[in-house]
Amino acid sequence: MPIMEVKNLEKTYQDEDVALVTRVLNGLNLKINRGEFVAVMGPSGSGKSTLLHILGFLDPPTGGEYLFDNKLSSDYSEDEVARVRNKKLGFVFQSFNLLPRTTVLENVKLPLQYSDVREELWDEMARKAIESVGLTQRLDFEPSQLSGGEKQRVAIARALVNNPDVIFADEPTGNLDSKSGELVMEIIQKLHFEMGHTVILITHETYTAEYAERIIKLRDGEIESDTKVEKRRIGGKFVK
Repeated sequence: MPIMEVKNLEKTYQDEDVALVTRVLNGLNLKINRGEFVAVMGPSGSGKSTLLHILGFLDPPTGGEYLFDNKLSSDYSEDEVARVRNKKLGFVFQSFNLLPRTTVLENVKLPLQYSDVREELWDEMARKAIESVGLTQRLDFEPSQLSGGEKQRVAIARALVNNPDVIFADEPTGNLDSKSGELVMEIIQKLHFEMGHTVILITHETYTAEYAERIIKLRDGEIESDTKVEKRRIGGKFVK
């Protein structure tokens, strides 16, 4: 059963000053099953981030249909969209998006403040998420005291804290050195294996995409290829 499906999906942007219409997505058809780890690749301008924004309820399509949990995105009320984004979706971005003068623990607790989880459970849930990315010893550190790789691991913990169905990772290794990037991808992959999260990875890096089990390549707003990965990168090795 697909957790996400798009049918003839289109996205256009219009420049009101010059009446210029730019088509970014051009009739995409795509299914992503619950529990899959999918990498979306393509050059700049291919529509990768636009697709993520639509799948993550951050931006509506201008044509076609998007179904999440077998329900049309257009049928979700504003309150339902807010609940889906808070409870069922987790986001990890290239720029980390951490609050600067706030501890690791407080950063990870942030999504819980907008949830219906009882406040007395917040610390326990945040600590568990931080432990899952190996940063228990950094609970009281602020972002300025962390390396780039550690910041991204905090961002992953924050995305995990509500135990979402789907984790969106948008170029999560883009600001990291290769060693830190590999560690971040191994954590994301481990969480997929052990906790069963559906993972949507946006990347232009082949080595990063090789952690996924399926690679979708976009070009000019269309799907160029959609293939299963025969040999996945697992723990620094390729495994069938």
